[in-house]
Amino acid sequence: MITAGGIAFVVVVAASAGVDLWLDHRQANAVLAHRESVPGPFAAQFSLEEHRKAADYTVARVHLHRIDTLLGAALTLAFTVGGGIAGFDALWRRTGWPEPWLGIAVIGTIAGALSLINLPLSLWRTFALEARFGFNRTTPTLFLADLGKGLLLAVLLGGPLLLVALTVMQHAGRWWWAWLWGVWLAVSLLMTWAWPAFIAPLFNRFSPLTDAALRQRIEALLARCGFSSSGVFVIDGSRRSSHGNAYFTGFGRHKRIVFFDTLLQLLQPPEVEAVLAHELGHFRLRHIRQRLLVSAISMLAGLALFGFLSATPGFYSALGVPLPSTHAALLLLALVGPVLLFFFSPLSALWSRHHEFQADRFAAEHASAGELAAALVKLYRDNANTLTPDRLYAAFYYSHPPALERIRRLYGSA
Repeated sequence: MITAGGIAFVVVVAASAGVDLWLDHRQANAVLAHRESVPGPFAAQFSLEEHRKAADYTVARVHLHRIDTLLGAALTLAFTVGGGIAGFDALWRRTGWPEPWLGIAVIGTIAGALSLINLPLSLWRTFALEARFGFNRTTPTLFLADLGKGLLLAVLLGGPLLLVALTVMQHAGRWWWAWLWGVWLAVSLLMTWAWPAFIAPLFNRFSPLTDAALRQRIEALLARCGFSSSGVFVIDGSRRSSHGNAYFTGFGRHKRIVFFDTLLQLLQPPEVEAVLAHELGHFRLRHIRQRLLVSAISMLAGLALFGFLSATPGFYSALGVPLPSTHAALLLLALVGPVLLFFFSPLSALWSRHHEFQADRFAAEHASAGELAAALVKLYRDNANTLTPDRLYAAFYYSHPPALERIRRLYGSA
């Protein structure tokens, strides 16, 4: 029988899903209401047909997100108060395996089940939605290869990490959450270093930038900004999608600047320079360090709270787990954590948008606000980003400022 604590958790899950669906409804209505009219500042750069495509693409993604939200809520409840964790736990206990091997088996099985359940949505997103709007370039063979590599990495990297986490939780006593935070922090820093050098190349080809004129422009920008990197690379993003992007990866002397080949095909050299100046702004203004610090503090606080709750009588039974264990605690953390963090999304998004405005100002000072605005307009158009989002939806979810607000500020800085 479900307990009062279990009922409270069901209410929280329903509330988060309800807010999510309500915001989706607002977003779809706002986009469709402006589908037949290009906003004035973009009238010269966007055709009505391109604006309609962006609206239809946005609404299609909203519809898919609704399904994802409902499925996620259902799975969270099914594996907690619905007895899913308890059922898999009881099944594997018949083997007589001791911890932590029992925990690895239970967590691995549930993770595999969740992946299989979510696979149809991933297939639909790639081969139906993205293909319908002309963005998908992933072949079934490449999709399966990525899936296989991801599974292999999960076993080779996730398996040992899970073994360490369960061992720490089992033997570190009441302060297990502090030790587990230390493990998480160490692994996060290690992955930041290892990802660009060893893992990302398993999925994409990284080639040195060969355009001599663009490279010279970039090197001049790096010198002006006092930034050093281990190289400028081009990634073959066009193998999977026509969407363009650019990013930094690594840290210290091992930082890499990475451009998607689709981005370089779309933008002119001055626009590429302005986009890079924006990304440099995040580093020079210490946004990356700030986010890492806040992430570390948030993780520590979350683990401390969960350490307290997991020692509270009735915590496990309230969430559908009659037999407490370290692996059950880890599973509950993974399932309950995102539900609670959902309500902090507006604060995280607001902080991120503030950083984006700061990076835009940095780009305006070290490159060109006009070129950055021109580049963003091309990216909005090429990626079919809506120009007319719902204000509440954008406030809750958007990590980057809405297009109209961002472009107006940039033109004001030009």
